Amino acid sequence: MTAVVNVHEAKTNLSRLLARVEAGEEIVIARGGKPVARLEPFTRPEVRIGFIDLPEIPDEFFAPLDDDDLAEWGL
Repeated sequence: MTAVVNVHEAKTNLSRLLARVEAGEEIVIARGGKPVARLEPFTRPEVRIGFIDLPEIPDEFFAPLDDDDLAEWGL
């Protein structure tokens, strides 16, 4: 549910509006009847390190090489 309040009401009742937002409500602040801002619950952004999504590596990739494979690699 979205409620629309004017700037004066928002300044006067900010704590009450924040409590409503914490309860899941979305508040739109309007100036002269035109929406200018939206108060909504804060969601922490997902933190990703790097920019490449690597494929999952199967366990057998890390298995020791057999004698034939080692010979092909010259080891």
